[in-house]
Amino acid sequence: MNRIDPKLAATLRQPHELVGAGLVSPAALPELERVAARYAVALTPEIAALIDTADPDDPVARQFVPSAEELVEQPGENPDPIGDDAHSPVAGIVHRYPDRVLFKLVHVCAVYCRFCFRREMVGPGKATALSDEAYRKALDYIHAHPEVWEVILTGGDPLMLSPRRLSRIMSDLSRIDHVKIIRLHTRVPIADPGRVDPDMVAALRSDGATTWIAIHANHPRELAPNERAACARLADAGIPLVSQSVLLRGVNDDAVTLEALMRAFVECRIKPYYLHHGDLAPGTAHLRTTIEAGQALMRGLRGRISGLCQPEYVLDIPGGHGKVPIGPTYLSQPASHERERSAEPRYRVVDYCGDVHAYPPVP
Repeated sequence: MNRIDPKLAATLRQPHELVGAGLVSPAALPELERVAARYAVALTPEIAALIDTADPDDPVARQFVPSAEELVEQPGENPDPIGDDAHSPVAGIVHRYPDRVLFKLVHVCAVYCRFCFRREMVGPGKATALSDEAYRKALDYIHAHPEVWEVILTGGDPLMLSPRRLSRIMSDLSRIDHVKIIRLHTRVPIADPGRVDPDMVAALRSDGATTWIAIHANHPRELAPNERAACARLADAGIPLVSQSVLLRGVNDDAVTLEALMRAFVECRIKPYYLHHGDLAPGTAHLRTTIEAGQALMRGLRGRISGLCQPEYVLDIPGGHGKVPIGPTYLSQPASHERERSAEPRYRVVDYCGDVHAYPPVP
């Protein structure tokens, strides 16, 4: 396996740097320059080191190395595919569900995923961190809405902020009486594990609210020793960890890979949480699977791995209508003529092997 030595590389941000690292062909440079002019590119040394440069279909490269396919847009794709803007009462806040808000602090990431649903909004040249005035207005909004129990720090990646800045934000939020949970969504423990140092871990803890962290990874190779150690530093500090993954064609859309990923999460004390169906972001059709394929994978996982390893397969409905579970259905009602024979409701239940059972059992 040919891999880049992380000690010899800086973050790769330009297509010509990808060519120099052996990640793309020189012949692809003109088209990739066009991609990079629209969508941000960044591969940290740690991510680059995970890529097998001898494999043209490497699943880690597929997530981070730009492709000319990103220039092809399909009908239905949208720069704001999950409708953040429709639920943004003030800058930095998305209030889609009654008891929680997204707080978008920054618009930069350690790495830029090729499937990102906010790809039109993040990266160099886009909006940066909230101004002090916008930050205060966002806090005022949270103060004024006592139904907000949870604040989700996202962006961009909130762990791109300094520990000092993060500590101030955690303190400001924890002083709001009705905010009990502060959740951070991040790829930093995977993309830049050295950033998760004692100062960062200390900044993430709060006396007034409980901190949760959602770790984003899509392939088991991303949970290499340094990355596992970064996650362990968070877990050892008493911070609960959950996972977020996206179902991606050519990355994790097979049962063996998905099983290994979910087991790796659990081994790292990360509870599998969401497996997202790919959003309709522009230029991402080549990475999306079908919902039917995702449901089949989830049905397969049910019988082969522990319940601890089961994520919820979800679709974020375009237009800002929220997430819904779209996993396979195991329960159905029998035909009406069959129901009439029983005084109590009866159902058909399909087990993980595909066998059908009556519930309650037929005497």
